[in-house]
Amino acid sequence: MLPGDFRTLTPEHFEAIRAINCTGAGFHSPGDILFETGAADCEGGRRAFEEAGVDLVQFAISYSECLFDSDETVRSAVLRKIERGIEVGGMLAAHCVLIRTGSLGPGGPYSPSALNHSEDNHRRLVETLRQVADHAEAHDVTVVVETHVLTIMNSPETNMAVLSAVGSDCLGVVMDYVNHFQALHQVYDSCARIDHIFDTMGSRAPVGHCKDIAVREGFVVHLDEEVPGEGELDLNHALRRWDKLYPEGYMLLEHLPIEKYPLASENTRRIAAAAGVHIH
Repeated sequence: MLPGDFRTLTPEHFEAIRAINCTGAGFHSPGDILFETGAADCEGGRRAFEEAGVDLVQFAISYSECLFDSDETVRSAVLRKIERGIEVGGMLAAHCVLIRTGSLGPGGPYSPSALNHSEDNHRRLVETLRQVADHAEAHDVTVVVETHVLTIMNSPETNMAVLSAVGSDCLGVVMDYVNHFQALHQVYDSCARIDHIFDTMGSRAPVGHCKDIAVREGFVVHLDEEVPGEGELDLNHALRRWDKLYPEGYMLLEHLPIEKYPLASENTRRIAAAAGVHIH
């Protein structure tokens, strides 16, 4: 619901967010344009959120490169974008800056590939994230990695192993529980899987994404993201788990066409009320 270039924000953008009873938002900024933005631009963006009464919860940096590419020039290029994004996110007063690991698969940053899971690539990922963490620590910014079952950080256990290897309090992951459902039986017994995800990585996931899972027809297994409350998961349980960990923390609605955000917000509030979770 927000443009990638925060210099183009208008009051109408924020009015649309408040109209669906949301008090926070996030957006993805192309990494290349961050070098065009200066302190005055960032101050204007920060002021726009502040005056609208909307929190900038998640400032995401978009890029196509892979953090563990064997080509050092590729890793250096993406690290430059991330470091600049950390600086911009800090000036915008974003709660967190979001990055992704990328993939060696041909289909983009969330494409599966056996190449993603070698020991060498795991080592290179940790080395790159350590450099990211150094910059985050220098600017007192929290960076979170968006992880997914199809990526190199493909499970809650892997997430915690990587974070432990990096060893920085400024680096965490996103509590996107939907991204870590691996099989059909987990969807149909969702409370158990939700508990495992939260128990394993909840302490290192300061921002959440609220969504649901729909099981689709077809061979072999098709699990799709769905509007909260329109899928198979026990979201009452997920929201209670989030509220217990982060009663003042944000969960974001995402990956929906504009016309479905009102339903997503309405459903989430209804589910939260039934679960005894206060959204404020």
